[in-house]
Amino acid sequence: MSIVSTDQVAGHAPDPLLEVVVLHPRDVPGAHDGGADRLFVVGDLEDGGLSVEPATVSGVCKETDLPVRAMLRLNDTYTTTGGELARLVGLAEDYLAVGAEGVAFGFLTHDLTVDVEVCAHLADALDGVPWTFHRAIDASLETSLAWRQVRGLPGIDAVLSAGSSRGLATGHEELTDRAAADEDVARLLMAGGGLRGEHVPWLVRAGVRQFQVGSTARPGGSRKAHVEAGHVRAWRMLLDDATDRAAGRPTG
Repeated sequence: MSIVSTDQVAGHAPDPLLEVVVLHPRDVPGAHDGGADRLFVVGDLEDGGLSVEPATVSGVCKETDLPVRAMLRLNDTYTTTGGELARLVGLAEDYLAVGAEGVAFGFLTHDLTVDVEVCAHLADALDGVPWTFHRAIDASLETSLAWRQVRGLPGIDAVLSAGSSRGLATGHEELTDRAAADEDVARLLMAGGGLRGEHVPWLVRAGVRQFQVGSTARPGGSRKAHVEAGHVRAWRMLLDDATDRAAGRPTG
């Protein structure tokens, strides 16, 4: 695994962003008290998550002053239809109206390339709204092409990826190497999808500063359990410590 040296990132290590997946307002206190920077609302943790009702997003936003993003995805594939597209725009507008700061979406064509037309349409319809390209990139046929396509989309400020459709356990080395080799990838990459503690130092040294945790923020990793502050706090401390070490700052 090729990694940029500590000297390369010393003095250039912004604070890491920790995004925590929440399913309902009852998850908010644990995420907030544990030190999350942003919340991501999805319908469940299976199949990458689906859109929720605007009332759920509203309930989450009422419980916190943290930025909230919500998933735009109406089926369990990474493709969408013209009919769904109009619904997605309306849903995004509803989310924003009840307090969401941004959204997340990511669509592929039937040939498994980024559906630039659909994604650009959504981004243009939500002009000025920050958004995350979701893990559809891990299902793309040619990852290097997919990265070239997504970083040209308007408004995008994060790309959620595990480096493999099978998760970071499989994709972390490829993802870390890609981030180390390309500053634009490192800047946009949000590492998530089976993130483990041992992945963090390598990703941070490669310049990655955005991370998402889902089931690991819950006791036993169960989606039936609420997000727990102690679990989130452990991730917060791990990310901050790894960033300080990468920047050559004192830790502890």
